[in-house]
Amino acid sequence: MKNPNEMRFRPDGTFRVLQVSDPQDLVHPRRSMLRMLAAAYDTLDPDLILFTGDSTLGNHLLDVGPMRITDIGRPAFTLRQMRRSLAHILRQADERHIPFAMIYGNHDDMNDVPREEQFALYRAYASCLPMNETDPSVDEDTYNIPLVTADGRTAWNLWLLDSAWNDETGQHWEIKQATVDWYARVTGELKAANGGENVPSLMFLHVPLPAMRGLTVPCEETDPGAIKDGGGFVRLDESKATGTLGEAISPCTDDHGLFDMIRAKNDVRAVVSGHDHRNCFDGEYEGVRFIQSAAASFRCYGSRLRGVRLFTLRQDADAFDTAWYTYDDLCGKSPLARARYLWDADECAKPKYMTLSSLAIAGALGGAAALIKAAKRR
Repeated sequence: MKNPNEMRFRPDGTFRVLQVSDPQDLVHPRRSMLRMLAAAYDTLDPDLILFTGDSTLGNHLLDVGPMRITDIGRPAFTLRQMRRSLAHILRQADERHIPFAMIYGNHDDMNDVPREEQFALYRAYASCLPMNETDPSVDEDTYNIPLVTADGRTAWNLWLLDSAWNDETGQHWEIKQATVDWYARVTGELKAANGGENVPSLMFLHVPLPAMRGLTVPCEETDPGAIKDGGGFVRLDESKATGTLGEAISPCTDDHGLFDMIRAKNDVRAVVSGHDHRNCFDGEYEGVRFIQSAAASFRCYGSRLRGVRLFTLRQDADAFDTAWYTYDDLCGKSPLARARYLWDADECAKPKYMTLSSLAIAGALGGAAALIKAAKRR
């Protein structure tokens, strides 16, 4: 049976995937993020956008209004807030007719909106891929996207796996055993259909696998690039990875053998995650390539690495190119662009308000001086 998520390469044999991780916004969005995403869609020209988790700041949907006191505690109102919040990022893709798909993150369902209702919000857009509507053995956001050549050959495959959810017992950051079993089965089916040869793939999930911590090494607090991790400090192992470690890696608590299965199947060319907002690096551990992308969100903590990641795949090669594009790359460094960044980025709140306070004080002093000067003239 044909996979409903199947997509085709361009006539030149390439396919561009844009990863947007942790946009994490609310009903009243930070406009700098929306400008950055719009610029990415228009200049990078992706064939597919993947929202890899925390598309909304789900546990804060009721922090902003307007709302009536009777709205509090009503699931229908939370659903409305989520619909309005998602609309800001999904409409941009839909209006440009760019196909998109998603996986959930740990923040998405920290509220009273069931996942199937959230799923329907995405699927209401014409540009949204079907994702998983038919396989009840795994979650709605566990599925694959075959990339097919003009003659019908699956040249690449994209895996999207659920790695975080919330229920009545609390938060769970783990890969379910059913997900690992599903991956093992479907990759075998793809291999069989490809004449016994593996189909090269990228695997996307929100929370990184525990093995990715193998890209770091213990260090002293005074070492360059040192990041606090539990009771000690770590840095990125330069012999294994390049990029920025801006915070300690927060991985799944249990991958139920997914890392070992990836090594055994040998079809995954890179495991790509988000979740840790200040991390943006690319490395290899025990034969598996790991890529972590920084957050797009301006509402939550982050850094000047805020941006998106582009993957370029080729139908005649099992290697790929990837590049990271920051807000500065996409929106420029003009005084207006810098001012917009300062206004919207959460970590800039203190200097922003200090600047506004200074301007207000200067204005007040200037006004007072003018009044005094005018009074002396009388």
